[in-house]
Amino acid sequence: MSKYKILAAVVATALMSVAGVASAQVAVTGGGASLPADLYKGSSDSILPANFSYAVTGSGTGKSAFLTNNSALFSTTGTVHFIGSDSVLSGGPALIPTAGSERAIYNSTYNVAGDANRYGPLLQFPSVATSVTIPFNKAGAALNIADADLCRIFSGQFTTWQQVAGSGRTGALRVVYRNESSGTSELLTRFLTTVCANENLSASTLKDGKFSVQSTFKNLFVGNAAPVTFDAAPATGGTSLYNTVYAAEGRIGYVGPDVIPDLVDATKVAKLRGFSPSEVNVSLTLDTIAPPSTADELANPSRWAPVFTNPSDGYPIAGYTNFVIGQCYKSAPVTAQLRAFLSTHYNAGVTGTNDTKVRAHGFIPLNQAWRESIRNNLVLASTVNGLGNTTTCGVSPNTIGRP
Repeated sequence: MSKYKILAAVVATALMSVAGVASAQVAVTGGGASLPADLYKGSSDSILPANFSYAVTGSGTGKSAFLTNNSALFSTTGTVHFIGSDSVLSGGPALIPTAGSERAIYNSTYNVAGDANRYGPLLQFPSVATSVTIPFNKAGAALNIADADLCRIFSGQFTTWQQVAGSGRTGALRVVYRNESSGTSELLTRFLTTVCANENLSASTLKDGKFSVQSTFKNLFVGNAAPVTFDAAPATGGTSLYNTVYAAEGRIGYVGPDVIPDLVDATKVAKLRGFSPSEVNVSLTLDTIAPPSTADELANPSRWAPVFTNPSDGYPIAGYTNFVIGQCYKSAPVTAQLRAFLSTHYNAGVTGTNDTKVRAHGFIPLNQAWRESIRNNLVLASTVNGLGNTTTCGVSPNTIGRP
């Protein structure tokens, strides 16, 4: 064989090797929020690829694992590549995050300009839309809870069912809450903080007599101790809370929609403002906010994770559960696998690829405008804020990025 043929064979082999690495199925490590966990992994209609792991820890632990790249919090080793979180990263609405916030600490630790070992920017964006439902275990007719009564239930001022206007029920009322840091708790308390601001809750044990946004529910109260009429779910996740509500009569709680058999059965899941937490009612709320559009908004992770405090229409306790990823990864196969999944989930077109699966789990698919905006601005490498963009991350394999 001539030296030219030998050289050609070597080059061909090298190219095949590179292509094989790029297309290989690599382990992509994730975890976090329990609210969408069954949608993501472990069910016959879950949406994450087979080579993606997802440790169910709750949003708070998930954020800690990602922001510090501590895979031990997911009971594994190596890099934490992504998380799911119903709790948005703290830092405020501005592009430059507030000092001491999660975004600010991440930037000062892992995204310092000129540091050859920096991870690069992080990206945060909605995965699916969700409601926070109010399941209860007390027989009777359909229940619609007024805002003021919801404030008094979750502040501990109401301890009997006869105090709830129009309930037609009597007996002791006990609140079941999530004991860990949870995005579901954050969505609920964000709503209560706004809607209960003008209610007189001074007789409760709430700190300063009012609600505050908390991902750990018991931290609402003086001494971080829930009232004696409240019960902590014995394990993490919405399933544990839901089962605890239905383990004894008189209990009420809050969970995501995935564990609720029938979202419109108002004898078991309360209506709020006359709305059940169905897709059509939640969509009325979600469609009030459009995707980011200006350069500063597109570069700001907070703008990609809108929150709803006191919507004017539709079921009122609603929001998004989000993905948080790095924009840059040192591993080209990890970048390729993440982009392949995200490109599918946020496909262009009127109908999303995973819409049927999303609805089967009680969630609401993103509308076309949000889905395509995420794909075009955050997933495609051709855009400055996109996954693996070479201007931001360096040439492939990225010269900066999560290891």
